[in-house]
Amino acid sequence: MSSGKAIRTAAWAAVALGAAAPVVRRRLRLRPSTVIGAAATAPAALCVAVPRSRARDVAVACLQMWAYFAAYEMPADDPERLRARVRVDYPVRSDTVLGLGRIPSVRLQQALHREGRYGLWEKVLVWSHWVWFAVPHTTAAYVLLRHRDQFPQAAARIYATFDLGAVVYWAVPTAPPWYAAETGRIDHGDGPPLRRLMREYGERVFGARWGQLYGTLGGNPLAAMPSLHFGTSVAAAQVLRDIGPVQGVIGWTYASTLGFALVYLGEHYVTDLIAGGALAEGVRRSAPRAARPLGRLARLVSRLEARAQRG
Repeated sequence: MSSGKAIRTAAWAAVALGAAAPVVRRRLRLRPSTVIGAAATAPAALCVAVPRSRARDVAVACLQMWAYFAAYEMPADDPERLRARVRVDYPVRSDTVLGLGRIPSVRLQQALHREGRYGLWEKVLVWSHWVWFAVPHTTAAYVLLRHRDQFPQAAARIYATFDLGAVVYWAVPTAPPWYAAETGRIDHGDGPPLRRLMREYGERVFGARWGQLYGTLGGNPLAAMPSLHFGTSVAAAQVLRDIGPVQGVIGWTYASTLGFALVYLGEHYVTDLIAGGALAEGVRRSAPRAARPLGRLARLVSRLEARAQRG
């Protein structure tokens, strides 16, 4: 076997292992470090296995998100342990200060929501939350198709925001407002208690299918700090702003709408949003300093790719 073929075979094996590890982790009782390590290796391995193309760029992004999703979801594999570790009170205290005595989510719902009714603007807020699952990736796809030379940097910033947020989910699992309200940890004064309006509206729209639908997408309900809904939307808005003013307005309009929706619907604290936005900005500011070590890694992968394609 030639050295090139051997490298390609090893790279494809790494891709297969990385794709399979999150699927079989429970059955084989794999350690989280094993799963994350295998899944995180797969994107680089694919870069070695095949020459660069738009299809490869898309596949690399998908493998990266597959690794992120495994890291995001695994703490919830043991619900009892997760509930024993989860922090509930510190964001309540922080948002109580920001809200001048009552958390902003409670203030907004008590002032604006009408029992049993969902205005058009509230439906827009709910749908802005639901479409988030596509927004960061749609942004990356737009850059790939229209501004390919900027794609590596744009994708790195968006997906680094995901990955760094997942680290915090492991280190400091934090409950969202609706969970704190359900466990009686939020003061609602004399008005109605905080509700998870997104779930209530989802049950109206999707009926019995709602539980299965959102259960598939939700993954880990106790991963609120930082808000990656907001953080990755900010990262996407920053990327779009760098491309052009119109794209930037679209990106920031969506991020702002989503930020308000997350607080109003009881999905995130303002504190979570601040942390998510700070994470995205930190990734953006650190990009120039990270360029050199990442460039060395990229050159190593490129050399391996060249050797793999020669055999």
